[in-house]
Amino acid sequence: MRRATLGLYNTYDKLRLHEAHFRALARAAPLSKAFDMNLAIFGFPFEGDAMKIAKEVSEKTTIGEGGKYLVELCREGKFLVFDFPNRGFPPQLGEVVSTTSKPDEKKRISIFEAMKMLSDRPILFLVGLGRKGLPEDVLETSKYHLELTGRGISLETCTAMGVLASSLWMGVKFLEGKHRW
Repeated sequence: MRRATLGLYNTYDKLRLHEAHFRALARAAPLSKAFDMNLAIFGFPFEGDAMKIAKEVSEKTTIGEGGKYLVELCREGKFLVFDFPNRGFPPQLGEVVSTTSKPDEKKRISIFEAMKMLSDRPILFLVGLGRKGLPEDVLETSKYHLELTGRGISLETCTAMGVLASSLWMGVKFLEGKHRW
């Protein structure tokens, strides 16, 4: 599923690092590794390149085997660091799909549609880090909105990441005929 990128968009604190930044990255890395996704962060207030960030996170956490998976993703070129996008998200990450509990019905897609889309193009799945979720401008510029529960229930960031990664993995493997239920 290398065409999928889990994108964490920082809506927590843009200027100062908090424990929430470290925890989110430490929790996202094993998911990305386990379910063969790239991991991209947007607007996190870290300094330095991806490897410096991976090592800093690994020094401050026991999650994900002490940050081991974030370092591995970095070595594989699958941990990507970006500032907040001014003119859209990096095109190499693919079509932007924003996760939200309040999707615009004109942009709404199901998890099954997202799985099918992955078969022919890369997709950046954005998840907001913070209580507010993704900002309105990001939701407006996203071509697609994905509501993960099918019931409009807001999920905590790490829960949303887990539901997204595992659902996509299982669905894609099923569509490829490589998974037995």
